[in-house]
Amino acid sequence: MMKFLIKYETNSSDYKNASLDLTSTVTHNGSICGSDTQAALLAVQFGDGHSWSVNFTKNNETYRAEFITFTYNTNDTAVFPDARRQGPVTIVVKDAMHPIQLNNVFVCHHTTSFEAENVTQIFWNVTMQPFVQNGTIGKKESRCRADTPTAAPTVLPTVANVTTASTTVSPAPTTAPTPAENPVTGNYSLKTGNKTCLLATVGLQLNISQNKPLLINIDPKTTHADGTCGNTSATLKLNDGNRTLIDFTFVVNASASVQKFYLKEVNVTLLNHQNGSVILSADNNNFSKWDASLGNSYMCRKEQTLEISEDLQVHTFNLWVQPFLVKENKFSIAEDCSPEVDYFIVPIAVGAALGGLVVLVIMAYFLGHKKHHNAGYEQF
Repeated sequence: MMKFLIKYETNSSDYKNASLDLTSTVTHNGSICGSDTQAALLAVQFGDGHSWSVNFTKNNETYRAEFITFTYNTNDTAVFPDARRQGPVTIVVKDAMHPIQLNNVFVCHHTTSFEAENVTQIFWNVTMQPFVQNGTIGKKESRCRADTPTAAPTVLPTVANVTTASTTVSPAPTTAPTPAENPVTGNYSLKTGNKTCLLATVGLQLNISQNKPLLINIDPKTTHADGTCGNTSATLKLNDGNRTLIDFTFVVNASASVQKFYLKEVNVTLLNHQNGSVILSADNNNFSKWDASLGNSYMCRKEQTLEISEDLQVHTFNLWVQPFLVKENKFSIAEDCSPEVDYFIVPIAVGAALGGLVVLVIMAYFLGHKKHHNAGYEQF
C-alpha cells in the first residue's frame, strides 16, 4: 500500500496540499525481472498520468532496493486544482532499505515514509521479493526494523492473489489513552548545510473529535524534524514515526511596512499505528498566527489552539519559534503573545478606580465641612 502527500503551487502563488492514492486500476508496464547483470524494476502506473517505480540490485547473497522514482501529473485537475505548473513532475529518492538475503520475502507492516521536494511518500503492508528463483516464492521472511514480533501475520503472495489483490484496505480500529497531562515540550531545528535555519520549541497535542473524542500527545523522543528553509517561506515537518505527520508552514509578509513572518498553513495526517493506513488527513492554509518582526522570534507560553478542521485541533504549549534569520543557533529577541504589561492592566485599572473613589470621598468631606463652618459664622 502506498499514499502520496504533495505540496504544489497554485496560479495565485499560494501553496496547497494534495493527497494522491492508488486507484482501483493499477498497471505495471515496463516492469522487468532482472538478472545477474541487470537490475530488476517494479514499475506501476495509476490514475491520470501518475507512476511509481523502484529498482533492485543483487549480489551473490543479497538484494536491495536502490532508487524510488515517483511521477505525478499536475494536469490531473481532480487532484491538483488550479496548479500553476502543468504536466508531469518527477522526483527520485535513494532507498535506505538494508540488504535482504536472496530468496527471502521482505515484509514491512509498519509505516515507512520518504520526504523530498515537497512530496511525502508513505508505504505500509509491504510484501515483496525480487529475483524470484525458478518461479518459487521464498518461505522465509526478512522483516523491516520497525516491525515488532507482535505484528500482524503475513499472507505470502501467490500468482492468484498478486494479480487479484485489491488496493483498498479498511483501517483497523485504533485506540489511544487520553493524556492526563500536558504534552512534553520538544526542541526541533532545521539546518541548511552546517547553519541552523529554523528553531522551534513546542509541546503538541492533537484533539480529535471524529467518531470518539481523542487526545494525543506528541512525544518529542520519537519525533523526527525535517523540512525546508527559504527566504520567504519555511516548512517544519514533524514525523513521530508511526502515527502522526504535522507540517507547519511559515511565510514572510513582504508587503507590510515592517516585514513580519507568520504561520500560514498547518497540515496533519493521522496514521493507524498497526497498518499505516490514513485515518485522518486535514489542513488549514488560511492562518495568520504567530506573527513577529522578521529577525525576531515568536513566543507564547500559554496554551493556544489551531483549528485545522471540524474534527481536528492542534493545541500548542510553551511555544517559541523562529523560522527565519537564525543567528548562532540561538533564538533572537522574542515577541510575546501576552507580554508582561498585559498582566498588570487589570490591577492598574482597579487601583486607579479605588484611588479616584478615595479622592472623591475626601473632596466631599472637605466641602461639607467648609459649608457647615460658614453657616455657623453667619449666625454669630
